[in-house]
Amino acid sequence: MKRKYKIEPTKEQLSIIKDYWQLFQSIHSYYYRSIGELERDMSKAAKIKDLEFFFCDNECAGVGQYDRKMKLIQRDILEGRDTLKGEKVA
Repeated sequence: MKRKYKIEPTKEQLSIIKDYWQLFQSIHSYYYRSIGELERDMSKAAKIKDLEFFFCDNECAGVGQYDRKMKLIQRDILEGRDTLKGEKVA
């Protein structure tokens, strides 16, 4: 049985939605380019190769290293809500 939907966009509405889809795609691409630049800059400044922001369930969980040779620095530590080696992180 084919489902009948209550809302069917008109051609004009679909055209508007497509325009917003293109804007979304542009913003999405810009976002990921910016994140990549931040990661490269962070790696260079910290002098640790291939640092990256680690995402889980669409949320940044911390900072790790691409090859996983460094333990993940969790978000709580980065935001100063937890300790690293027993010392408060500023």
